[in-house]
Amino acid sequence: MHPTTNHAQRLITLWIAWLLAMLFHVDLGLMPLFHGQSPEIHSQIQAEALPLLFGAMLGYFLLPLIAIVLIAYADTAAAPAPRWRPWRRLHFWFSVIYSVTNLPHLLADILVPDARMDQIVLMLALTVFGLLINVEGWRWWRQSTAAEARAPQHR
Repeated sequence: MHPTTNHAQRLITLWIAWLLAMLFHVDLGLMPLFHGQSPEIHSQIQAEALPLLFGAMLGYFLLPLIAIVLIAYADTAAAPAPRWRPWRRLHFWFSVIYSVTNLPHLLADILVPDARMDQIVLMLALTVFGLLINVEGWRWWRQSTAAEARAPQHR
């Protein structure tokens, strides 16, 4: 008998790595403050729209945390795997959306005239972590489907 890969554990680890890289990206973006320089980004966003932007960023950070908790619950649930299959599918597509949002950010960091190498490296890491999350998310979802296909049918 061959042990199966624990895709849920891999996903939890990858999401935590992704979140840490995201926090480092933000933290390093603010580092100029500690050296008497401005970290200001010249933005076209109106001041009235900032609360909406802050709320969106809050959601962008909270959703992976919620995903981590749901992955852990799905992986340790006593309930049959089919009950969690919709979550596995939703998680995969959720991870794809996050990867799609990371690619333009990576390109923007590369193309900005005063690009900082630390920010580019972190965005590259975020993109790689995101793609690994996509792969593991796909495998986790499909593992559920394959297990259901092999399970005896009760009538």
